Amino acid sequence: MADMGAERVEQAVAGAVALLRAAADRDWDGARAGTLEWSCSRTAEHVAGDLLAYAGQLAGRAQEAYVPFEIVLDEGTGNAGALDVIGTAGALFAAAIRTTPREVRAFHPYPFRSANREGFAAMGVAEVLLHTHDIALGLGLPYEPAPELAEFVLTRIFPQVRPGPDHWRTLLWATGRGELPGRTKVTEWRWQNDLVLPAGRLVLRGVTPAAAADLAAGGDGGFRWLAGGPYEGTRDAAGMLLKAYEKGVHRPEFGMFVLVRREDGRAIGGMGFHGVPDEEDRAEIGYDLVAAARGHGYATEALRALASWALARDDVSALLAVVEPDNLPSQAVVTRAGFRRVSEDGGAGGDTGPLAYELASAPER
Repeated sequence: MADMGAERVEQAVAGAVALLRAAADRDWDGARAGTLEWSCSRTAEHVAGDLLAYAGQLAGRAQEAYVPFEIVLDEGTGNAGALDVIGTAGALFAAAIRTTPREVRAFHPYPFRSANREGFAAMGVAEVLLHTHDIALGLGLPYEPAPELAEFVLTRIFPQVRPGPDHWRTLLWATGRGELPGRTKVTEWRWQNDLVLPAGRLVLRGVTPAAAADLAAGGDGGFRWLAGGPYEGTRDAAGMLLKAYEKGVHRPEFGMFVLVRREDGRAIGGMGFHGVPDEEDRAEIGYDLVAAARGHGYATEALRALASWALARDDVSALLAVVEPDNLPSQAVVTRAGFRRVSEDGGAGGDTGPLAYELASAPER
């Protein structure tokens, strides 16, 4: 999964600038940008500002807030000049994406207060696509971006939105700019970056639908895996996430995480939920590790962190883990993480079936 977004940013910016340059001689100050309160000129300035701000967040590795600066075009800057600024800001943003390591995260408020380079790229592409649409609407211009650009945005920062056959129309609907048959009109919306949880020697990184699709298809999902990874269970879990996303029932916080070692940035396994909590607010959890990473306590460390996070929520009362009777290492993991055995199922012919473990309070660290 080589596409981390720089090429998409360049593609989106190039398409927007080419379209709008043909109307640079029009009155942008007097034209309202679609349904926005802003003029087309103000909207163009906003696009340039966002691209530069995102580049600044990544380049400066901001952690607590936005880097405190704002772009203001020189007085008298015309429409052609504004487009030059958008093109320049886009180039700087793409360069920042390319030079930012995959493990780096910078501040963004929604919803988990950080984003990686791919998340920022998706937000930047969204700003360009949506506000070019707004400006084009105000100027009476037709605008239809490449479908892969809208798909890039949807599969990175709109994981809660059921995809449709037309990615661009789906993105317009998801941002309150259009309607889709059979779907309620959107009046409030916000995109969603992936959730990342610290876990001692590890970081649990949320898997987006884009990463899940790549993993399920045999790719690396955008992670640097330890030799032998990802394991089969991780690919199966990615396939389950992808199916939930395609049905519109995926909730990212109850999705899948990849376990990444802090010391070297290597992915060593997967862990996550089999779906949203049931009617009793119980959620089932599963995991696996690359063979070379087993026996070092990583799974226990990650399970404790994920369990603590989940049980601190109001919508989770207990966690379940189902383990095969002959999988003694996995039984040891759940036991060390604080789970207690609650049942076992009898298989055909009286054979012992899977063992069920439960944790109803946050594990002690």
